[in-house]
Formats: sequence, structure tokens, C-alpha cells
Amino acid sequence: MSIAPDSQTVDVLVIGAGIAGLQAALDLADQGYQVAVVERGPSIGGHMIGLSKVFPTLDCASCITTPKMAAVDHHPFIHSYTYTEVVSVDRDDGGFIAHLRQKPRYINEKDCIGCRQCEYACPVEVRDEFDGSMGARRAAYIPFTNAIPQKAVIDPDDCILCGRCVTACPTDAVVLDQQPRDWELRADAVVAATGWELTPKEAKVQYGAGCIQNVLSPTQMERLLAPHGPYGRVLRPSDGKVPESVAYVQCAGSRDQTLNVPYCSRVCCMYAIKQAMLLSGALPVADLTIYYMDIRAFGKGYEEFYRSAQAMGIEFVKGKVARLSENDDQSVTVRVERIDQFGQVEERRHDLVVLSLGMRPGDDLSRLLTLPLGTDGFVDVPRPKDAPCRTAVAGVFVAGTAGGPKDIVDTIIEAGAAASEVSMYLRELRGGVAPGTAAPGIAAAEEAAVAREADAAADEREEVSV
Repeated sequence: MSIAPDSQTVDVLVIGAGIAGLQAALDLADQGYQVAVVERGPSIGGHMIGLSKVFPTLDCASCITTPKMAAVDHHPFIHSYTYTEVVSVDRDDGGFIAHLRQKPRYINEKDCIGCRQCEYACPVEVRDEFDGSMGARRAAYIPFTNAIPQKAVIDPDDCILCGRCVTACPTDAVVLDQQPRDWELRADAVVAATGWELTPKEAKVQYGAGCIQNVLSPTQMERLLAPHGPYGRVLRPSDGKVPESVAYVQCAGSRDQTLNVPYCSRVCCMYAIKQAMLLSGALPVADLTIYYMDIRAFGKGYEEFYRSAQAMGIEFVKGKVARLSENDDQSVTVRVERIDQFGQVEERRHDLVVLSLGMRPGDDLSRLLTLPLGTDGFVDVPRPKDAPCRTAVAGVFVAGTAGGPKDIVDTIIEAGAAASEVSMYLRELRGGVAPGTAAPGIAAAEEAAVAREADAAADEREEVSV
């Protein structure tokens, strides 16, 4: 984590600190480039840090992501800025000027030691977004256990200004009147790793419009399956019952013109199969059903993964789910047209239903970087086969799902490819000059910013003593 000076210069700006942004930043920094990583959330790590396991190996997602987060945080050539929005990016003398806004944490980041005393003292409990709103957090909180940086955030919408966090903080780090900070960053190249978001769970009235308590999104199920999830085990959110029957509805947010998402999101089949396999271990006697139109197991080992799920007893029903409805006992009735049974309509009851929602772009890069978009809303790449990371704007590259739906393996590979493309571009731009010699970096700017803040604090103490 770095303290933001008023302005600074780096070689590369990476927008987004998910797995793609982290990998691209590490690959560039290891080559000697000065890299600034800007993340709009309070912690780096992106969506992957909230997953339980990854397919098809069923490796721990946190075990893969956390070391990369720590490596980025400790790398001498990487400077990460969390809780910071990229307002706009302008072209300037062959490079770029990014206008950034650091949102107030209402905590002095230099003084916060991550002791969580403010969180323990806070009397206000609200739904925890990290746990899919199934768990609770305080209005003063650290985002999650292995968050980086381990700095508290105070939610101004829920804070009642009781002052208990101020009293509890051992370093006087709480600043309840903190304001947003605007500053500029100059870079010669930009990597857009802005990630994805899910299609809304409430988008389809036929699926309950988000009002059926026991219809979950896939990220909510990921948190239930995680060992550090909201309940510590898989329970039905409505009443805490152990579910005896769980169903997945495929293509609930993709391949659907009514949602303006006509494309396949690629990962939905595989994450549904992965979660069903994990559920078979967590709930050994539960009935597990996947309602699908097509299974698209496109990657290495994915078909074998699908066959393993079938062998484990997970039922695959080829059909289109027409409607979900809630029953008096809070179970969910699934009405499905069986494609494999000549259009026969069936209704089945399940304790829990998970909608396999699709991927949408995480940010509008046509607004942010004036990049042309494809018909799917993701960045249009002029040469997708031999240069999938190069955009139509020289010096701007994409990594991961900013360029389209993809799984974690392809995202990491593409992030490395983006770093290679950036390196070649910067060498051409600088006439073959080695990394680190053409850009002054930001260490001096940061030292100056720290010195200015220290001088201001000293002056303040002198005025108080007088």
C-alpha cells in the first residue's frame, strides 16, 4: 500500500487488482518497470479471493490468490492504491494522465495498524457484501480476514457517529471528517483489468426477481462452501435448515436476448459442476440436480471433470427452466421443459436453487479509456487471434475478463501476455531503453508526500503546544 502524493509518474498504470491485474503487475515489476495498481475496492484480490475452490483441480482459491496479493503488496516496484476510483484517463505527450479519486476510509491509513479495535467497539451491524449479504459486519470493519491492506473502513451510510471507534483506536487513526482526495498519475502505458460483474439475480421475473429467499447467486454459494463462510457450513439462508435437495439453473443470465446478454459466459457450466461436486462432499445425502441446455466443457480436463460429476451421482437434466416459485415451506418449485423428453413439462421441489448467472463487463471502458466496444459490451480487440491484449488505442492493453468472459486459467495467461505486450511497447516507445531508466518512478514523490505530511503534523503539534 502506498500513500498517494499529489501527482506522480510511473511506467505502467494497471486498473483493477483482481487476479489479472495482480499477475500483470507482478510480471511487469519483475522486469524492472514501475507499476501503479489502482483498485476501487478497499482490498486487492478481486472476485477470486472470495471463491472456495477452482475448477477443474479443486485447488483452494485463497491459496492461489493470497500469495500474489502479498507479493504485490511487498514488491518494491509496485505501488497499490485501494479504495481509489479512476475518474478519467487523458492522452498526453504520447503517455497518459489518469485522474484519480481516493475515497475516504475515515481512517488515517498511516496510523491504522489493523488491530480491529474499532470494529469490536462498533455497535452497528449490517449485511456483509463480501459474504453475499448472508453474513454480518460492523459499520467499522476490515473487509475480510486476509484483506490487503489490513486497514479499517468506516461505512458512512451506516455510521451513527457514536464515537466508540474513536475511543477504542489505540493510535488515534479514526478521522470522521475525512474528505475524498483527487490527484493525478502519469503513465506511459495502461493495462485495463477491470474484471466482471454478474448479471443481476433479480433481472428475470420468471425466476422470482430476486425475491425468493432460497434462490441464490453463484457467488453466494461460493461463500457458503468456503471454510470461512458466513455460517461455517452449507445452510438454507431463510431458516438455517440443512438442504436436502439443491438445484442449478444453467443459462440463467447468459444466452438470453431479453437480458441483452446473447453470448455464452463460458464459465457457468464449469462452476456449477464444481459447486455441485463440493456440495456432494458437504451434503453427502442431498440430491443434486443441474438443469442445462448444453454443457460447454471447453478447457483442458473439463470434459473429464464433467464425467466425474456424473459418476458421483449428480443428476443432469437437459431442459429449459421456465419458472421458479416459492412454496409455503420456503422450498422452491422448478418448472422445466424437458428437452430430452420431447418437451414434457415437469415440476420439482428443491430446498435451494442456484442461478448460474453470466458475466458482464466490470466497467465501461468506452467512457474510461475511449475504447471501442464489441456488441457484447466488452472491449473490442482488433486482432483477437495473434494479439488478444492489444486494443485500438496505442499504449492501452486489456487483460482478463475486460476483453470478454474467460476462466481463471485463461485470465492468468492473458495477464502475462498483456505484460509482454506492454514491455515490447515501452521498449519501442523509448528506443530500446531498459526498464526503469526512462521513468523516474514514484519513490521520490512518495517520500516527498510523506515528508510534507510529517511537516504538517509537526506544525499542528507546535500550534497546539503554543
